[in-house]
Amino acid sequence: MVVRDEARKMKLAAPHMAAASMEMRNSALAKIIEVLEENREAIFRENALDVQAAEENGVAQATVKRLKFDENKLRDAIAGIRQMIGLEDPVGKVTLERELDEGLVLKRVTVPIGVIGVIFEARPDALIQISSLCIKSGNCAILKGGKETARTNRILFSLVHSAAVAAGLPESCLLQVELHNEIDELLKCQGDVDLLIPRGSNKFVQYIMDNTNIPVMGHAAGICHTYLDEKADLAKSVPVIVDAKTQYPAVCNATETLLVNRKIAEKALPVVLQALTEKGVKLRGTKEVAELMSAWQAAGKLGNADNAAAYEVEIMGEDDFATEYTDLIISLKLVDNVAEAADHINKFGSHHTDCILTEDDEAAEYFLQMVDSAGVYRNCSTRFADGFRYGFGAEVGVSTGKLHARGPVGLEGLVTYKYRLIGNGQLVGDYVSGKKQFHHRDL
Repeated sequence: MVVRDEARKMKLAAPHMAAASMEMRNSALAKIIEVLEENREAIFRENALDVQAAEENGVAQATVKRLKFDENKLRDAIAGIRQMIGLEDPVGKVTLERELDEGLVLKRVTVPIGVIGVIFEARPDALIQISSLCIKSGNCAILKGGKETARTNRILFSLVHSAAVAAGLPESCLLQVELHNEIDELLKCQGDVDLLIPRGSNKFVQYIMDNTNIPVMGHAAGICHTYLDEKADLAKSVPVIVDAKTQYPAVCNATETLLVNRKIAEKALPVVLQALTEKGVKLRGTKEVAELMSAWQAAGKLGNADNAAAYEVEIMGEDDFATEYTDLIISLKLVDNVAEAADHINKFGSHHTDCILTEDDEAAEYFLQMVDSAGVYRNCSTRFADGFRYGFGAEVGVSTGKLHARGPVGLEGLVTYKYRLIGNGQLVGDYVSGKKQFHHRDL
């Protein structure tokens, strides 16, 4: 397969895909649910082979967990598609209607982006989410999943594509590429591919950005923070911190750094770290944190002495705070106030999702205003940064940029707009000469 040739076919198919009715697109989504349910056992068999191969090849357990596609993952994927079917059509919305002059009417109307290339990590449910979002938003999509789930992706793509075509969508609405060298071919498809959305490691996303002239939307890292303020409610905050770090540590919205106000460090940190270490979290932190932990350990403030090793803090340098672990590891630092916390986050964070835990409205408002991230939270886990949890049905990725789309990218992030101007023989010369004048009346 020559990716450039297939991309050109998709470019020609894109207007037909954009013109497909909402009923047809929703019908395709409904058929996808049917074929997934009918072929669940075959999907699980292929996935089991992928997982087995990953384990035999020594893939990290945190990554293996992401590879698995079981009943729970299938249920969640189908729930996301059902939610998407119920969402209003993102295509064809009139966002501006203005009469420039009598008989000269301008409309701004939402339209699909066109052909989108999505390169995503080895997570089978991502293929379902991405293809469904592109179908609902009227876009053609080129899909490249991680090699560790090649078998699962292959059967899922076959089912999704057949369902879409059976519903009447163009044959070239979806394309799967599988070989690594095909990524480089895809990067050269400017003019045929309108947007690239890479998902994966910082190094990988940066490679995509550096090696293509196609616009890229995405995030190069997920370095999320939780700040424990001096006026935090500990009983409420500790479970939030544990959830943010341990509920699913391998994803980009898991907290990687915990900032703690110095005024409550002696009271709060032992409680927080005991809860984290009980979940197997390894600790890294500043020299200040390490020395405090050592002193508290000697004073018996950290529980059972048998667990001394669990409380050891690996001392880290300041630059190490720009680290994304995607594992049961957390960075620790003490700060004087919310302003210092915000400054640290803006310097070392990836502008993804960051949270303040506090009962102080003034401190919370400062944090929400001053932290320059796509998601800023108060008193809840950073793990909520997700298109499905936001009610988007799913997400094609998370954007930490500021142009076009930001945060979890759902349907609205996959459309752009065009201007339609309807006249009746009007001439610019008449307005330049002063014979006619614009009155710009919003309708």
